Amino acid sequence: MSRIGNKVIQVPAGVTVEVAKNNFVTVKGPKGQLQQQFNEVLNIKLEGNEITISRPNNEMFTRKIHGTTRALLFNMVKGVSEGFKKQLEIRGVGYRAQLQGKLLVLQLGFSHNVELEIPAGLSVEVPKNTDIIVSGMDKAAVGQFAAEIREFRKPEPYKGKGIRYVDEYVARKAGKTAK
Repeated sequence: MSRIGNKVIQVPAGVTVEVAKNNFVTVKGPKGQLQQQFNEVLNIKLEGNEITISRPNNEMFTRKIHGTTRALLFNMVKGVSEGFKKQLEIRGVGYRAQLQGKLLVLQLGFSHNVELEIPAGLSVEVPKNTDIIVSGMDKAAVGQFAAEIREFRKPEPYKGKGIRYVDEYVARKAGKTAK
């Protein structure tokens, strides 16, 4: 049995969930509205302030999507009530970030500045010029944009320069030894 798929999702106060036919779920909360179509094989039931997801059979495909569906639905409920955020830090001499309207401008040691347009539904803060905070209600979008920022200059193992998540550990190497 799926341990995650069988967990009940508690809907907090101020969040409304609507399950339409064909498992089309709409979640509304203080941060906004998210909607997604889930597989029709599963049974999504809303009873009071609890959401339960059950599967009609034990076929391999049904078992696979059971836990995934529950996790996606839980992230939708959490996203519209609390939201998600990823924090990145920039390390390196001359590396910095700044906001210019709807653009995130990164100076990462290239001959040009890297300009990223901030996707709709996300907000980006730059409290210091070496810290970036990406936040929003869609967990996948927040993680994807943070990964795109990090991709421009991954942390390297010798000096540790680059863009990294705040809680990320970068294994350091010794480098060349002197004669």
